[in-house]
Amino acid sequence: MSVPKSPASRAFFLRFPWRTTFKVRIRRLLGYLLTSLIFIAPVPSAVAESDLPPDAPAILTIDELQDCSLHAPSGLRRIDARCGWFEVTENRDDAGGKKIRLHVALVPAVDESASGSPLALLAGGPGGSAQDFYTGMAGALSRVREKHPILLVDQRGTGMSNRLACEQQEEIEDQEWSQELVREAVSECLDSLDNDSRYYTTSVAVRDLDEVRQALGFEQLNLLGGSYGTRVALHYLRRYPQATRAVIIDGVIPADMSLGPGIAVQAQKALDMGFARCAADPACHEAFPDPAADLKLLREQLTSQHLVLTLPDPLTGELLEERFSEMHMAVAIRMLNYSPQTVALIPLLLKEAVNGNPTPMLAQTLMISSSINEALALGMHNAVVCAEDIPFIDDPESYRQELEKTFLGTMMLDTLTAICDVWPAGIIDDDFKTPVISDKPVLLLSGEADPITPPSYAEQAMATLSNSQHIELIGQGHGQLGNGCVPKLLGEFIANPDSLPLDKSCAELTQPVGFFLDFNGPAP
Repeated sequence: MSVPKSPASRAFFLRFPWRTTFKVRIRRLLGYLLTSLIFIAPVPSAVAESDLPPDAPAILTIDELQDCSLHAPSGLRRIDARCGWFEVTENRDDAGGKKIRLHVALVPAVDESASGSPLALLAGGPGGSAQDFYTGMAGALSRVREKHPILLVDQRGTGMSNRLACEQQEEIEDQEWSQELVREAVSECLDSLDNDSRYYTTSVAVRDLDEVRQALGFEQLNLLGGSYGTRVALHYLRRYPQATRAVIIDGVIPADMSLGPGIAVQAQKALDMGFARCAADPACHEAFPDPAADLKLLREQLTSQHLVLTLPDPLTGELLEERFSEMHMAVAIRMLNYSPQTVALIPLLLKEAVNGNPTPMLAQTLMISSSINEALALGMHNAVVCAEDIPFIDDPESYRQELEKTFLGTMMLDTLTAICDVWPAGIIDDDFKTPVISDKPVLLLSGEADPITPPSYAEQAMATLSNSQHIELIGQGHGQLGNGCVPKLLGEFIANPDSLPLDKSCAELTQPVGFFLDFNGPAP
């Protein structure tokens, strides 16, 4: 297959490049499956950097921060900040034990005379970097930053804070997925780390963040967490209520919820919403009368025969061979399911695939998995999931019949279970898996079609948050910070947390984008 000749079609292919070989790395196989809690918008293609010297002395006060610049992975954004290394012990209960360094960046308020409490960003993943989070979403926080500095502490094990990134494994010949293969890969990952992953959990991380707050001299923090970061924000609120001014949580995970079996179920519900929206759109329904039937047919085709496709690298023109299996299809659908902008592609990609052209769908899988592997610290991801989620799932086998009805099947739960068969469980506080009870101002954000943290999860968390408001955006997926008038609402809330409930009428105007009818894009 060659790159399309029409400018519009070629532009589509060049936006979604593929770079791989017929051999598959174990690490990329895990990248397809490990990201159970990922906050997907946006996923950088690499880890953001700052120009803080790696040998700079550790900070003890705000005056010891140094001028620095934060560089987005894309290279298109540079943000002036004040940076420093903050030193903590890996085992916080062993004062004389091994030391690790956390990367801290403080982006000043536009009004330097303002004295507003900083907004601390808590990234998703688990395994994402606060710095990556901000460089990707800085525009959405511009109103907040007018009066409030932005505090970016890469959580231990992520970004520039002693990142638990597994070394690249040796290449192996293409293999079928199996729990044994996952265990083998995870064992190699664990052996490659020169750290004790038991101390890279949420309970430990909130202690780090509060110690940074104290060192910088801030009386209180505003918190903004996305996806997994909502778990961190809620636990910080529980541990340090007096140090918390206001909380924004986007894509909410209730403190007493363990993710695992629900991943596939919620993904299927969101996909069904997308298919229903296509059916209600005359142009989409005419072009794609039954996307669910196309999905079923493609699964049947791939179950009986795995394809080997020849893909051109659009940058070099080199032809590459890559396998396309049911797992690749499931991963592509799952990750495209996170945003209405990419949901808009699913009916077209399914129709192309069942009509003999699965290459665009495979290209999506390769592009997404490459970005995830670069952006997330998989070791830290495992440390969190194997301490805070999988151990609290009673009888995983009891969910099998329900999961087999979904497009993901039991693959996600089987993978996470296999990971945690190997990965040591870490430190969690005694009350970690109980609801957070608070009267602090909390703004909760959800997308109606979120495939992993649906609005019902926010409603569950809100039940014990007496001073809170939940805003649900119709037709939206996972992550609302940059959608519609949400940046305006964030600015209003942080400026005056006592303003709840906010006037959310502007958020009700946000609508999902139209479906791609061909590779030229949606109908006019």
